[in-house]
Parts: sequence; structure tokens; C-alpha cells
Amino acid sequence: MPHSGTAFKDDVAFLQKHGGVIVLADGPAQVALVPAFQGRVMTSTAEGPDGLSFGWINRDLIASGKTLQHMNPYGGEDRFWMGPEGGQFAIFFAKGAAFDLAHWFTPAAIDTEPFDVAAIGRTSATFRRRIQLANYSGAKFDVDVRRQVRLLPADEAWRKLGLAPAASVRMVAYESVNTITNAGQEAWRKDTGLLSIWILGMFNPSPQATVVIPIKDGPDAELGPAVKDDYFGKVPADRLVVKGGAVYFSADGQCRSKIGIGPKRVKPVMGSYDAANRVLTLVQFTLPPGATDYVNSMWRMQEDPYGGDVANSYNDGPPAPGAKPLGPFYELESSSPAAALAPGESLDHIHRTIHFRGEEADLDAIARKALGVGLKDIASALPRK
Repeated sequence: MPHSGTAFKDDVAFLQKHGGVIVLADGPAQVALVPAFQGRVMTSTAEGPDGLSFGWINRDLIASGKTLQHMNPYGGEDRFWMGPEGGQFAIFFAKGAAFDLAHWFTPAAIDTEPFDVAAIGRTSATFRRRIQLANYSGAKFDVDVRRQVRLLPADEAWRKLGLAPAASVRMVAYESVNTITNAGQEAWRKDTGLLSIWILGMFNPSPQATVVIPIKDGPDAELGPAVKDDYFGKVPADRLVVKGGAVYFSADGQCRSKIGIGPKRVKPVMGSYDAANRVLTLVQFTLPPGATDYVNSMWRMQEDPYGGDVANSYNDGPPAPGAKPLGPFYELESSSPAAALAPGESLDHIHRTIHFRGEEADLDAIARKALGVGLKDIASALPRK
């Protein structure tokens, strides 16, 4: 199917030139991983080497060889991070620091340091790393990280969606199985701070791209607000709409903004649709029944440090008038519950990404089944300028 974006083979060649890449393949469904970036899925395609490359890759930064001070946004569709970002148990702010961009630093272990390759197969790769972290309150963590990325056979992916294959649709489906283990001598406790697994995917923005997150209906008094929309100032009304059991959020890469869905509202799926390239993306993730403690990443001291979100979406844009954006890109993110682990105990979190390209009628059926809304609902949800 014709496309106006970057070909997968061109991204693979670029990554190979700048440090190496692992390609997993099952016919035309292919995934590119970089061990140097924490075993990150950088991009994927549903249509072979000449097919559209789905991930956003920061070619300028990678090619420069430079290391930035606060965060190195190399890009990638599935990257391993840990939370919380802000608050009294933050791991992105030093003890006593102000909660602002000048004092925000991504820990090197999840930013610039490589993961070790433990195993490679035709359709899977496994990475490991022992890391040390400290939080804003002074607690220290010794963490063993294991991360397996697996390319799913098409029949398994369709089965997980509860759908029969559609003839016009090309699909790539993969998942990261992320495990953290308390490798220290002390239990991780709520009163001194807990960690979470936080998986983020960066994708190419478009004026016609919209994020869709299904939510559970019900009164705010019972379930909390439908969406948290004040991470970086309140999201403008023309960029965020809640209606019909879904949250719609602009993914145009033109306005720095972030939203989150809490555990009482969230469903174990979110997605996006880029009408320009006819790309439907779904993200499924682990959602343990009854889990309510999720780390809070708001950039302030918190009354409820375990009242955080399960699913998030970030739309990049200039942080100030005239300033350069990080990308631009947009993100789909999921988090595990807070990990109250005794020494030797582990927590798993699976984050599954599925991209589809095909005829609109077939994509519409997939969107309705997985997200509860059709393509016309998505395309018309936000005012287009």
C-alpha cells in the first residue's frame, strides 16, 4: 500500500549505521530493536522493508552523537521507563529540587545506558540490566530488569482482539514483557516510595492523527474525573473531548500537553488513528483486577502519591513560545501498579502494540471492536483547523 512516510528499510539502515539494530521478522511484519537504548523497539512495519515505518525516530539527535542533559529523546515505539516522575517519591528530581524543567533529569539507567542482550531469536529478543535508583525522599532501589520483546504471529494477534482476519488489512503486532525484581536487601514500602514499570511509545504526529482512550462511564464521585488534563497546564478545549465513553486527544505534535486515565476509569486498551496514512494503532496492556495504587507523576508535592494514572498520552510541542519541541511526536503510555516488592519478589507488565493499514471499512470494524468507536467518530471528534 502506498505511503508518504519513511520506509522501514531506511530507518533500519540508519539505526545500523549509528550503533546497531536487531530486526525481528515474521514475513512482512517486522520490528527493529536497539539494545543501546534499553532494548527499545524503535520502529515497526506491517508491509516488509519497503513498508511504512510506524515509529518516530529522532535522527538528528542520534546522528549527532551528543548526549543531552535532561533527556535524550531518541524516539521509539516501546521504551522502558520507570516511575514516578514527580512528587515526593520522584526518580526524575533530586532531593530538594524544584519541580520544573530546569531540575528534571531522566535517570541514566533508563535514558543513555544500554541493556545487555540475553537472547535473540527470529521473532523475540530478551534484554537484562541491573540498575540503581534513588528517589526525591532519599530511598534507594536496587532493581533487576528483564525485558522480552516478542513479535506475535498474526493469528495470535487477531485472536487476542477477538476478530477474524480482514483481507485488506496489513498488521504488525508485538509486545514487551517487562519484569522488575527487588534485588536489594530491604522491602520497598509505600511510606518511603515505590516504583512502577512505565512503557512509552513515540509515534509520528499528523494534523489528522487523534488518540482515542475508551473509559468506563459513571459518576465522578465514584470513579474520579474522566481524564486528568492538567499535567502541563490545562489542555485547550479544542484539543481534548470526552464523549460517548471515550477520550479524544489531538496527536498533531503542535501543543505540549498530556492526559491521564486513572484505575477506576481505564480499560486495558487505547489507540490512535491517522486518517492521512490510514493507520490504526492499538495498545493493550496489563491491568490487574482490583489494583488501585498507581504512582503519581505530577510535578509537585502530592497529597496522594499513589493516586496516579494507568494510561497516558502526551502530545509534544514547544514548551514555550518560540522554543523548539523535543520532537515533535505523540506518545501512548501504560504503567504497572506501584511495586511493593519484598527482596527477590518481581512484578510483570505487558505492553502490546498493534498497527493496521487497510481499507477504511475494515479498519472501522477493528476500531469499533477494540475501542468502541468508529473511524468517523474519531475523525470528527476534534475541530480541525
